Amino acid sequence: MAGLATMRLMFQTFLRTAAPAALLAAPLSPVHAGPPRLQDAIGNPSDIKVSGSIRLRYESLTGQPRINLPPQDEQIAMRSTLLVEFAPSPGLRIGAEVFDSRAWLGRPGSSVSANDVNTLEPVQAYVALDLEPGKGNKLTLEAGRFILNLGSRRLVAADDYRNTTNGYTGLRADLKIRSGPQATFIYTLPQIRLPDDQPSVLDNRGALDKESFDLRLWGGLVWHPDVIAGIMAEASYIRLQERDSLRRATRDRNLHTFAARLIREPAAGKPDFEVEAAYQFGEASETTRAAAPLLDVGSWFAHADAGYTFPGPARLRISVEYDHASGDAPGGKYGRFDTLFGMRRADFSPAGVLAAIGRSNIDSPGVRIEAAPGKRLDGFVSYRPMWLAERADSFASTGIRDVRGRSGSFAGHQLEGRVRYWLVPGFLRSELNAFLLAKGQFLRAAPNAPATGDTRYVSLALIATF
Repeated sequence: MAGLATMRLMFQTFLRTAAPAALLAAPLSPVHAGPPRLQDAIGNPSDIKVSGSIRLRYESLTGQPRINLPPQDEQIAMRSTLLVEFAPSPGLRIGAEVFDSRAWLGRPGSSVSANDVNTLEPVQAYVALDLEPGKGNKLTLEAGRFILNLGSRRLVAADDYRNTTNGYTGLRADLKIRSGPQATFIYTLPQIRLPDDQPSVLDNRGALDKESFDLRLWGGLVWHPDVIAGIMAEASYIRLQERDSLRRATRDRNLHTFAARLIREPAAGKPDFEVEAAYQFGEASETTRAAAPLLDVGSWFAHADAGYTFPGPARLRISVEYDHASGDAPGGKYGRFDTLFGMRRADFSPAGVLAAIGRSNIDSPGVRIEAAPGKRLDGFVSYRPMWLAERADSFASTGIRDVRGRSGSFAGHQLEGRVRYWLVPGFLRSELNAFLLAKGQFLRAAPNAPATGDTRYVSLALIATF
C-alpha cells in the first residue's frame, strides 16, 4: 500500500506541474500540428528561443551498497528547467536557464544531498558571440554561467541522470575550422550547490549557488572529426585547482589530467569502436583536515568498447566493453583516479539514491545490447563483472574498504537495463531503469561492508519537454 501511495503522489505531482506548462505551450492555431512548445505559444519570434522540461522520477533501493547509509532508500525527484535565449542582433546571444530540482521521501541520515536538491537556480546566465573569422570558419565566445559537456563527458559534463546538474561560471571559446580540426577552451569556476546541509535539503530550501577562485577548472580539447575512415581523434588537458575556503574544507586538489580518444560512431551495417585513456598527476591532501599531509598523485583510467549495429528496423547493436580506473595502492603515489566533474551513467550504473559504481578503483569488462525498434521505443541491457583495481582501496563509490587487502578483489556481478517510450511523441516520454548488483566476496567480507544483501534498484520517470 505504501508503494501505491508513493506512485499516486508522483503522478499527482507531475500532473500539477506538467499540465499547466502543456496548456501554456499548446499550439495557438490548427497550423501547428506538432507537440506543444513554448516557442509556439509566444508566436515563434526569430529573435527569442524558449524551451523547458519537467522530469518526475521515483527511485527505490534495497540492499544498500554504500557505507553509513540506511539499508533501504527511496526518493521522488523532480527537475524543472526553463531556457530563454535572446538574439538582439546577428551573432549576439543572451541566454538564461533556471533549474528547479526538488526531492521528497528522504529522511535524516539517508543519501539525499545537494546532488538531489537545488531550487530555483540560474545555472545558466550568459552572453555569447558567434563570429566567422574567414569563410567556413566559426568562432563562438561565451561568458557568464553555463553548462559544459566536453568530449566523452567522462571528465567534464552537465550531469543529466542526476536530479541536479553541474554549472560553471567563466569563459568558453569554441573554434571550428572549415573541413579541419575543432577546439574548445575553458576557464571556469565550478558552482558549489547550496544549501548543502541535509536539513535544508530535506526541506527543499533555496540558496544561490556560489563560485570562487578557491575552485578552478580550466583547459581544453582539440579534435578532428575524420582523421581516417570516419574515425574521430581527440586530445584534451584539464586542470583542477582547489583550496580550502572559510566555508569549505577540501582536499586541496591540484590535478593535471591528459586524455586522448579515438571513436567511430555506430552506423547500421558497420563496426564501431571507442578507445579513451587518461593520465592524472599533481597533488592532493590525504583528507580534508587542515594539517593533512600532501600526497603526490599518479592515476589513470581507460575505456574501450567495440560494437556492431545490425541492419534492419530493430537497430540492434551488440558491443563488448572494458573499463579500468586505478585505485590507491599502499606506498608510492596516491593512485585513486579522480573523475572530476564527469558523468557515470553512460558507462556505469545510475546516480540518484544508488550512485555506487563510479570511475575509481574498478576493473570491469562487459557486454551491452541496445535496440530501438521504432521511433517511440528504445532500450538496452548490460552485464559486467567487477573487480577492484587495488585490493587495499575502497571500491568505486561505495566507501567499502579493506586496508589490509584480505577480502579479495571480486566486487560482484552488475546487471542493468533501461526502457524508454514516447507516450506523446516529442512531448511526453516514460523511462524505466532497473539494476541488480549480486555482491561478490569483497562487498560481503570487507570489514565495513554493510550486511544488506544484494542491491536492487528501480526507477520510473516521466519527462515532458516543451
